Amino acid sequence: MSALDTALHGLRSLIADSALRPGDRLPSEGELCEQLGVSRGSLREAIRMLAALGVLETRHGSGSYVSELRAADLIGSLSLTVGLLPMEGVLELTELRRALEPHATALAASRIDEQTLDHLDGLLDANEATADLDEQSRIDHEFHMTIAEVAGQDALTSLIGVLRSRSRSYRMSDPGDAAELKLHSDAGHRAILRGLREGDPVAAAAAASAHVAYTEYWVKKNSGSV
Repeated sequence: MSALDTALHGLRSLIADSALRPGDRLPSEGELCEQLGVSRGSLREAIRMLAALGVLETRHGSGSYVSELRAADLIGSLSLTVGLLPMEGVLELTELRRALEPHATALAASRIDEQTLDHLDGLLDANEATADLDEQSRIDHEFHMTIAEVAGQDALTSLIGVLRSRSRSYRMSDPGDAAELKLHSDAGHRAILRGLREGDPVAAAAAASAHVAYTEYWVKKNSGSV
């Protein structure tokens, strides 16, 4: 095990074993180096890595503190690496979305209010009216993330956001395929919204599952996987 791994493992153990709790300030570098048996350089690098992952928070002039360790925040930090995935990874993320988004949509069907339904309806009107791909991507993302937020589970919402962060940047190379996908995507969005308006978790979840599955099919087709 390298010195950096030793420092990381040591800090993680202190937090996991509750020797350091959310909001606690880390002991001085000297104390930690002696306790973990590592150099200051290795310790500082480990702290930087854990800060990037949202585990620690470094405050200028005050030191480093254990973060609140909220599941949603820690999951959200995965977007730093998810964005680097190649096509094979995009397909895997889409398969995960097919499991998670219907669940979130079913939860939202029993919790959504009329104002949010009208907002989603307006988003779909705008999405159907624009030919700008970036705007379509932005609206599509807002539509799905609004539903995830209504589901009321922060960790689930954060994970869906991470999974979508890479796949939403994907663009179909064939204009004809892109147009057909857009046509079916618009219809899929409307089916999801109908299920939500009817307060029907089964119908809403089924529409969400079909929507993601159809997107997955076209991504695979465009990449030569089918």
